[in-house]
Amino acid sequence: MDLHYTTAEVYIPDSSPADSTIARTTHLAIAAHQDDIEIMAYHGALECFGRSERGFTGVVVTDGAGSPREGLYANYTDEDMRKIRRVEQKKAAMIGEYRAQILLDYPSSKVKDAANPDVVADLKAIIDAARPEVVYTHNLADKHDTHVAVALRTIKAIRELPKDARPKRLLGCEVWRGLDWLNDEDKTVLDVSGHSNLAAALVGVFDSQICGGKRYDLATAGRRLANATYFASHGTDTATALNFAMDLTPLIADDSLDIEEYVAGYVRRFAEDVASRIARFG
Repeated sequence: MDLHYTTAEVYIPDSSPADSTIARTTHLAIAAHQDDIEIMAYHGALECFGRSERGFTGVVVTDGAGSPREGLYANYTDEDMRKIRRVEQKKAAMIGEYRAQILLDYPSSKVKDAANPDVVADLKAIIDAARPEVVYTHNLADKHDTHVAVALRTIKAIRELPKDARPKRLLGCEVWRGLDWLNDEDKTVLDVSGHSNLAAALVGVFDSQICGGKRYDLATAGRRLANATYFASHGTDTATALNFAMDLTPLIADDSLDIEEYVAGYVRRFAEDVASRIARFG
């Protein structure tokens, strides 16, 4: 793969040859920032953990330089944060036994620039090399601009590939907006109950974010528990942790689908569900 930034890095935790290792990827996560993978795509890591026939690879698109910071990290410069977050992401890849961790190192401004073709070209090259069955990225109703931009670049990259090189599934996952608001029939439910110690370790390794002022470790575990508990109102819990995803697969199966209209359909169905319930009992 010829990646555009000279500072981009392909990290292989077990030091295997990069090309053959990435080609063994079955589950691929494409995220905006360091720690987004561990929050939104733990399902993929869990599906592959300890299973030689499967492989999880993570891609972080941005350099992470602009994150908030307090405490030990209060006086860190953007360049300091960029370095420490890269180290933390590699630690997560080691703990989670990822096949590979790819760090593209783009500034957020480059990712959000729809006229910049480089991000799409890099993602296209990675997906073509990995040929994953499933791709996890951000959901298109996320409230973080860079997250939505990464999801859009991911869709465009996949649409530029031949049909036989595309993943079977594309899932938009929860970070800066939960998906519990989706109608139940619109939710893709991801059971992430297994290996709670691994789940905690993967998020907990990002000390610059947690001790830097954001308790992502507690919030992530809390969201998963809340999703599991509040998913079914008339039944007992069958899982202890759930992530919800928006199924974006139709957008890579049919290139003619309008992305904005596709997402608006989820919102419209939710609004119709609320209105119909009020009408029935009001």
